[in-house]
Amino acid sequence: MPEQFVQFQILNSEEYTMTYSMSRTFDRDFDLVRNQVGVALADQGFGVITEIDMQATLKTKLGAELDRYVILGACNPAMAFRALQAEPEIGLLLPCNVVVRATPDGTVVDFIDPSIMSDLAANSQMQSIATEVSEKLSIALSSIES
Repeated sequence: MPEQFVQFQILNSEEYTMTYSMSRTFDRDFDLVRNQVGVALADQGFGVITEIDMQATLKTKLGAELDRYVILGACNPAMAFRALQAEPEIGLLLPCNVVVRATPDGTVVDFIDPSIMSDLAANSQMQSIATEVSEKLSIALSSIES
């Protein structure tokens, strides 16, 4: 079977901005916010199946300094199963990434916007799945205490 590639071309990058996250900033301790993110995700049926400590990884591998930065791989098994049934290649975009990062303004939480999955997949079933996942993630993000 021949390989298939999707190509994107941005003609004028000054006019095109791709939004791919839902974010909130908290004036609270990093560890506290990280724990609340896990609870908020669990309340919406997501589990954290991977956790990457970018600060530690980049320090070990490159000797680079980075503020606290954790990437969580969040998965809602029922939603993931539906997505894989509709579009097997969608696994390339799973799990849903969530970032918790320290900034001078506070602890920032970024959730991936699942509409990216439906935007990239030429499959109408992905739109409804992405909408449901987006609603669940939005509720989770909104439920984190300020």
